[in-house]
Amino acid sequence: MVGAEGLYAHLATGTTTVCHAWEILRKDGVWFGFTDHDTDLEFGGKTFTANSGLTARALQQTTGLSVDNTEAAGALSDFAITEADILAGRFDGAALTGWEVNWADTESRVLTFRGTIGEITRAGGAFQAELRGLTETLNQLQGRAFQRSCPAILGDAKCGFDLSQPGYSTELVVESISDNRILVFAGLSGFEDRWFEKGRLKALSGAASGVIGIIKNDRIIGDQRLVELWQSIGPKLGVGDSVRLEAGCDKRGETCRLKFDNFLNFRGFPDIPGDQWLTSYPISSQANDGGSLVR
Repeated sequence: MVGAEGLYAHLATGTTTVCHAWEILRKDGVWFGFTDHDTDLEFGGKTFTANSGLTARALQQTTGLSVDNTEAAGALSDFAITEADILAGRFDGAALTGWEVNWADTESRVLTFRGTIGEITRAGGAFQAELRGLTETLNQLQGRAFQRSCPAILGDAKCGFDLSQPGYSTELVVESISDNRILVFAGLSGFEDRWFEKGRLKALSGAASGVIGIIKNDRIIGDQRLVELWQSIGPKLGVGDSVRLEAGCDKRGETCRLKFDNFLNFRGFPDIPGDQWLTSYPISSQANDGGSLVR
């Protein structure tokens, strides 16, 4: 017998050869396979390595809508899960699938967990990751929220703005960097002061390739331009690495209309009444006639 029936029949014998296997699929498409067995396993056309040091605690499962959860721990290593990749956020939200497997007959196995990787902590050359079941998505906000600012991310499907248009992004080579978050560029002309503020910096090469940082300050100082990130993006940016700067958006309707000419796709509600409207009352010096608040 194969599949779950084969595994259950094997467990019923009383003498078992059972282990666990996990596969991780990151959002960038990179795949990893692990097992707590002492030798590698192969099934489904994939190889699950045994020398990763990855282990998992008991899985908490319910029949209701509570979130199934557990934790996984393992050793940081250059060939599997590295500290640099964790710092870069490359494992954040990665899909994880777990099996209980008969290592003597890998066709006899049962799926025990499917979900995503949550919070990851690291210390002393090891990591610990929270694993969240599929019902975790029920805890996330669904639908739209009524708010003045736009909830979309500049350039995403909801925003619809094309950042490849001239004047809204530029690619540069890192000339100077300090504290892994303050960069200085020379000769970057054609962009107004603070043009990239609240925008994104994306590393295109080097150890930090693919990692994104949010721009806190963008200032023109003499013939140089200083770009400061809110925080270090994890893997170290180096002199000579290529980066892409994208124009900043403060989520206001006025900015969407004037800076990006994209107000038709604005997802916020700029004219929604504020708290002062809820507590207003008739006064002789002001027209409170119930009309439009926008004149």
